[in-house]
Amino acid sequence: MSTVSKVIEKKGSDILSVSPDSVVFTAIEKMAARSAGTALVMEGDKLVGILSERDFIRKVYLKNLCGKGVKVSEIMSTELTTVTPGESVESCMNIMTDKRIRHLPVVDGGKVVGIISIGDIVKFMADEKEFEIKNLQNYISGPGL
Repeated sequence: MSTVSKVIEKKGSDILSVSPDSVVFTAIEKMAARSAGTALVMEGDKLVGILSERDFIRKVYLKNLCGKGVKVSEIMSTELTTVTPGESVESCMNIMTDKRIRHLPVVDGGKVVGIISIGDIVKFMADEKEFEIKNLQNYISGPGL
C-alpha cells in the first residue's frame, strides 16, 4: 500500500504559504504566479488555515469586495483536514471525495511537511499502475525459451 510520504517524495515538499495578515489580493497573486489553487496560512510554523480559489470567489469576488484590502484571516478556511505521511494514498482519495476538498496539508509531529492535491494522487496512482503493467508485460514476455 502506497503512502503520502511516497507522493511527497515524488512531487516534492515545497509549500506555498501566506500570513493571516496578508491582503487577499497579494496572496492570490502569489498563488497565480505558482499556478497553485491553494496556499497554506501559517503563523510562523503553525498551520492556522488554508486559502483556496474557492474561498476567494465565494467570500470576496461574489460579495464585490475586490480591492477593499480584505485580509486572508477574514476568508480562510479554518476547519482543516490534515493527513500524516503514513496515511495511505487510497485513504486520502476517500477523504478528499467525501469532504469535497482538493488539497490536504501533510503534518508530521505538529509540523507541516507538505501538501498534496487530488491531482498529485491521481498522477501517483497512474504512474504506479503503469509501472506494474510494464513489469507484468516484461514477466509475461520473459527472456524467451
